[in-house]
Amino acid sequence: MGNNIAGKIVVITGASSGLGEATARHLSEQGATVVLGARRIDRINALAKELAGNEGKAIAVQTDVTQYEQVKNLVDTAVEKYGRIDVMINNAGLMPHSPLDRLKIDDWDRMIDVNIKGVLYGIAAALPYMQKQKSGHIINVSSVAGHKVRPASAVYAATKHAVLALSEGLRQEVKPYNIRTTVISPGAIDTELPNSVTEPDIADNVRKIYEIAIPADSFARAVAFAMSQPDDIDVNEILFRPTLQEI
Repeated sequence: MGNNIAGKIVVITGASSGLGEATARHLSEQGATVVLGARRIDRINALAKELAGNEGKAIAVQTDVTQYEQVKNLVDTAVEKYGRIDVMINNAGLMPHSPLDRLKIDDWDRMIDVNIKGVLYGIAAALPYMQKQKSGHIINVSSVAGHKVRPASAVYAATKHAVLALSEGLRQEVKPYNIRTTVISPGAIDTELPNSVTEPDIADNVRKIYEIAIPADSFARAVAFAMSQPDDIDVNEILFRPTLQEI
């Protein structure tokens, strides 16, 4: 395959469902080897087995992205088994929207731990290998909320703005190592993400917004587009929405 994807070793966090699962399937079909990280080990084990049954190469490593040592183990396992890491996809995320005055401190902490620290831990785990290789591609997942703030989404939007900032800083710093960086900001995608909303009235509003959600493989195709470019082309940012999404 001449798609610049075949044969690459790709580590994906949040691979048990939604964007991560769809991306694992799509990249596996394109000939990539996928290393699946998620807390729900039963799901990623089943996915790895399915992909292997379809002549793909996949392994699963139980990973909580809020724990740096677990993220490091995920990446270390990929390198130990396959000799390198070509792409790190920092995908795990939560979206428990709520107005600030409801003081959902636990939800704020969870979003910061997963959406910001999880991305940082993925970068920290992959970057030393990529610097040594003088090659690699780090793909971070932001959101339309990283560009547009709405009521009840302030903290989530702040975490996704942070991912944009981290990704731009990373882009500038890794140029001497021939490392590519991409941040992808999807709109309403059909995933389990709305299920993380803990406030019933806000959850109802989110479900209404997500009535126009598009399939998760739309994200997978965006990942594949960025990965498949020739090595001298660095696609740094992709922002996409359902055609009907206003915000």
